[in-house]
Amino acid sequence: MVFKKLLGALGVGGPSVDTVLQPDPALPGGPLSGEVRLRGGGTDVTVEQISLLLVARVEVEGHDEEHDSTVVLERFTVGGGFRLAEDAEHTVPFTVTLPWETPVTHLHGQPLGPVLGIRTELEVAGARDKGDLDALAVGPLPAQEATLEAFGQLGYGFKSADLELGHIRGTGQRLPCYQEIEIVPPAGQAHAVNEIEVTFLAAPDGLEVVIEADKRAGFFSESHDTVHRFTTSHHAVPQADRNAEVDAWLQQVIGAHAAHAAPYPYAQGGGHHDDHHHHHRSGPGTGAVVAGVAAGAAVGVVGGMVAAEVIDEIGDAFEGDDEGEGGEEE
Repeated sequence: MVFKKLLGALGVGGPSVDTVLQPDPALPGGPLSGEVRLRGGGTDVTVEQISLLLVARVEVEGHDEEHDSTVVLERFTVGGGFRLAEDAEHTVPFTVTLPWETPVTHLHGQPLGPVLGIRTELEVAGARDKGDLDALAVGPLPAQEATLEAFGQLGYGFKSADLELGHIRGTGQRLPCYQEIEIVPPAGQAHAVNEIEVTFLAAPDGLEVVIEADKRAGFFSESHDTVHRFTTSHHAVPQADRNAEVDAWLQQVIGAHAAHAAPYPYAQGGGHHDDHHHHHRSGPGTGAVVAGVAAGAAVGVVGGMVAAEVIDEIGDAFEGDDEGEGGEEE
């Protein structure tokens, strides 16, 4: 058995830990199973608590610049209160339930861009060590996938996806960040709108879909709001019906946007994220289709980066950010 991380905060000769997650992508609001594998060090210790932290890399807006930080989306206690003998091996199986608003990281097996991880935290004799970090793949709920499929069948293309720190006013958002999926319209709509941003806020009783047209830095107006909020059911419906539903949303969004169009190079839009506006960096996936068309074609390789490379790099993505992460914990 290979252990990924020696727990340095617990001293030389302390225990080591390796957390193994289920191989299949998890779903928002669904179970996440796995096991925490411990190996005792040079002395017997009492493991007081084992915690799993759902962490995410998010974009944080400052006054003059944008930077990435790590936030804790959820904390789960999965074990503790046992003695780990010298050199002994101990396995703690777990099943936890992810938040309904957990961001989607993969679509049709391809990474969208957002990076999530599960960090294992061990507490021994009052010392706490973030001992292991594992990449977490999250797929879309059926209603999310069908909605993205509808965008694709209506001719919209995927541009990028990222996580933003903050709350969307007027919604039921619970997590400290939200996911934005940026899509571009088909040629026939390009004259009316430059880009659409979509946010999914899932809950047990349905899916809230926030759609905003043409949010571009530098050309904002507070006199009107181009943000539209729609709700849809988790229940399965024919894809044609979902397409019609999404098309009706888009007609409303684009119609309202056109009514408020301003004489600027880019259309104006109303900010809605905690009264601040932000720039968007072009992320992986530029030019790929949002979802497969009727034939079921998958999203193209995202920015030339395959899933394995994303997993290999997740440790680097979260390195050196322990202080920022701790500041977000409750």
